[in-house]
Amino acid sequence: MARKDKVIPEAWRASVELEIPFHDVDMMEVAWHGHYARYLEIARCKLFDQLDYNYRQMRDSGYSWPVIDMHIRYVQPLKFQQRVIVSAWVEDWENRLRIQYLISDAATGSRLTKGSTDQVAVSLATGEMSLASPPILLEKLGVIGC
Repeated sequence: MARKDKVIPEAWRASVELEIPFHDVDMMEVAWHGHYARYLEIARCKLFDQLDYNYRQMRDSGYSWPVIDMHIRYVQPLKFQQRVIVSAWVEDWENRLRIQYLISDAATGSRLTKGSTDQVAVSLATGEMSLASPPILLEKLGVIGC
């Protein structure tokens, strides 16, 4: 369910600081657009660890959570040795897990990139996609009975 009040619980947010490495940039010292998905995944993994429901725990609970949709809006380029903050937060959890992202400059706080991913629960036993998020996710988010 999407948060109507847009107040995201602190436990549903995570941020990581990264430095754009040389091997991620082109000859103009700009990060190649395909690397942004990895930066988002680093923040997403930290968020899942914080929620105590990381990818191993997802597997152990009987589900895989493939990304079925990803959007990235490139506002300003990321450059070689630039320090950035990649933030991730849960926006929707009822029928899918939607994570929103913001990449900002660590020094100035200016917005550089925003994005989102949608993931769905798929039963490892049957291979079927769940039409609603499983109770284990709701428990980890603390929204059972909401």
